[in-house]
Amino acid sequence: MSVETLKRAFADNLFYTQGKDTSWATRRDYYMALAYTVRDRLFHRFFKTRKRYFAKDVKVVCYLSAEFLMGRHLGNNLINLGIYDRVNEAVRESGLDLGKLIELEHDPGLGNGGLGRLAACFLDSLATLEVPAIGYGIRYEFGIFHQAIKDGWQVEVPDKWLRFGNPWEICRREASVQVKFGGHTETYHDQQGNPRVTWIHDRTVTAIPYDTPVPGYNTNTVNTLRLWRALAGDDFDFQAFNAGDYDGAVASKMSSETISKVLYPNDNTPQGRQLRLEQQFFFASASLQDIIRNHLRLHKNLDALYEGVAIQLNDTHPTVAIAELMRLLIDEHQYYWDKAWYITQKTFAYTNHTLLPEALERWPVSLFESLLPRHLEIIYEINHRFLEDIKTWFPDDEDRLGRMSIIEEFPEKSIRMANLACIGSHAINGVAALHTELLQKHTLRDFAELWPEKFFNKTNGVTPRRWILLSNPKLSELITEKIGDGWLSNLDQLKQLEPFVEDADFRRRWREVKHENKLQLTQYIWKHNSLEVDPHSIFDVQVKRLHEYKRQLLSALNIITLYNRIKENPNADVFPRTFIFGGKAAPGYYMAKLIIKLINAVAEVVNKDPEVHGRLKVAFLANFNVSLGQKIYPAADLSEQISTAGKEASGTGNMKFAMNGALTIGTLDGANIEIREEVGAENFFLFGLTAEEVQSTKVQGYNPMDYYHGNAELKAVIDRIDSGYFSHGNQELFKPIVDSLLHHDQYMLLADYQAYIDCQEKVVEAYKDQERWTKMSILNAARMGKFSSDRTINEYVNEIWKAKPVKVESEEYDSNNAGLNVQP
Repeated sequence: MSVETLKRAFADNLFYTQGKDTSWATRRDYYMALAYTVRDRLFHRFFKTRKRYFAKDVKVVCYLSAEFLMGRHLGNNLINLGIYDRVNEAVRESGLDLGKLIELEHDPGLGNGGLGRLAACFLDSLATLEVPAIGYGIRYEFGIFHQAIKDGWQVEVPDKWLRFGNPWEICRREASVQVKFGGHTETYHDQQGNPRVTWIHDRTVTAIPYDTPVPGYNTNTVNTLRLWRALAGDDFDFQAFNAGDYDGAVASKMSSETISKVLYPNDNTPQGRQLRLEQQFFFASASLQDIIRNHLRLHKNLDALYEGVAIQLNDTHPTVAIAELMRLLIDEHQYYWDKAWYITQKTFAYTNHTLLPEALERWPVSLFESLLPRHLEIIYEINHRFLEDIKTWFPDDEDRLGRMSIIEEFPEKSIRMANLACIGSHAINGVAALHTELLQKHTLRDFAELWPEKFFNKTNGVTPRRWILLSNPKLSELITEKIGDGWLSNLDQLKQLEPFVEDADFRRRWREVKHENKLQLTQYIWKHNSLEVDPHSIFDVQVKRLHEYKRQLLSALNIITLYNRIKENPNADVFPRTFIFGGKAAPGYYMAKLIIKLINAVAEVVNKDPEVHGRLKVAFLANFNVSLGQKIYPAADLSEQISTAGKEASGTGNMKFAMNGALTIGTLDGANIEIREEVGAENFFLFGLTAEEVQSTKVQGYNPMDYYHGNAELKAVIDRIDSGYFSHGNQELFKPIVDSLLHHDQYMLLADYQAYIDCQEKVVEAYKDQERWTKMSILNAARMGKFSSDRTINEYVNEIWKAKPVKVESEEYDSNNAGLNVQP
């Protein structure tokens, strides 16, 4: 790990791995060479970790997730390995800039938002806490789309993140498994005369694992992220080729490999829905086969599988794994139903991430019948046995039977995956206190009444290594100077910053760090948006997935309100503000895309209007991802967390902003409630209806037109949109938004509008007093200890997974014994 050794390894990887010397090497060659140099050092700990787990026969946490939004690996791995400074020196002495090399790494777009980023934070914390774990998912070739903005509209472009290769992964082709689809089932009798079922499939897809090492911070533990790539069982039909059917010769290959092409294909078509289900079953089946194979290397049977592994379902996407494990136990390993069901329930736990009924997955029975006929039979049997129990426990309650059934009869006969997850798991958790409460009261009420002991709250958290240390090095340096670096593995230590709130010099330095971060973001905005923004203005930021319930539209109404005030009185006292947006809309979500168009249309007008005099600027930053987030969170003054109360499960962006000293304007929704409790009500800008008030207002009969006619300023805002002012006179373009607000307003923007506008004025008054604002900023960061993913994972480990940390010793690595008794 010495600088000289690192320099030599760097040069060797450039020459021998990249096949370049310094006269021909590109900057990307240097990045790849450096990545391989770091990966080589990761592998020492990686193999030692696996060897240790095998020797100790430890319980392993298996985290099944459709998304893993890992972000760039190089910088994070340097930090967690503790060699950032040495590598920086080695690179500098080689005549290069480490920061520029890090920027060359392409973000793996293997997630869409909080769900995938949470999974990545959890893997980081599991390794940091030395908990044996493996993440299972899909190696999407194109991942989530790359978002371009053309004429204000979102345009989806393939994200070719693998175009130049991925130096962090290792293909384990020898550990491939076969995943079956389609066909039919047949019944036979075993030697004891018991009926058994065989699945006669008609298509096989090969699942090839790619392993990425995940190092913990300041430990020797390096866990695994195993992602599956789909390959046809038979790549090439030679008979078809010889017959002149050249397309048919590779049809199977093309069809099978589509499974791991793109994250969340548009499901507005039957083909898209089928592909999504194929993806979910593909990685669930492959992962379970891998888990069972590893377990049987140390145990003679699967009787106590749940003592060797804890499988966490990250939302409903992997829930088909419950039916697949039952199939594997019953059909492949000859278990009887009761024993197989006991093992299955004890093995699985389920995290719910949504309160939106439309987001709780349902699959048509007809689709299951054609794609997974055996699993449909198993689900019917699970449901039959479960409903028989419900009839016993709740006699004469037909409505309850209908609500709790896995099978939904109307409007289309479908499988409710959330119900299957609840029935087939021993633990169910929400991801924030309010979210869990609402799950128990509303979304999953029947299951909470039946099994209250199954329900847990596990408030989300984020890793401070990436979201403070890596993202905000200047702030990290200031914090460490004052309280030492123990906060990086125990975020509660940030409370030690509180006494420095009264230190004028510390406050000045805190402001300087924020200003430097804002300067860096202004440079990014100028480079990518050709927009000059004032670093002294309030950076008012809302970056997250585009969805109506997250209410980016409410922010747009505020911008137009301020704009109208200036148009009515060019000398109006409007404090300089820069509104920054970022986030992707699902390809088939028209309204979310139209909101992006409106934000960009407002930006076009506001940014060019000479009467505004730079008091307002609006920037929509395209292709929001982890790396862009690392630039934005440290620079934000105000964090917009304004979802309709009762709709956001938790949020994690709210935590990243606050950790970096941004103040929050928000509703009592998701983790906002707990953030406000921790940082203090006086350091949080609260507005809007509560979840209970939202519900009661809708029950009483909510009429958005009453707000429209009763608030002149609000009416002027909506009228300006409706007039075509922001659409070059086209009154039809934004009509769907206007109609939605005036006649439906499902997410109650008009009800919360005035409270939001009033609260924004409080923000301005606080910001004008920079000493007060700085104190609030420091206290926000200092009181965020609860929101480390280390705390969240500790709770999962102790209360749900019942796993134990395993220390990996740091003695000299023995490459001769690295693979002893360890099979990929």
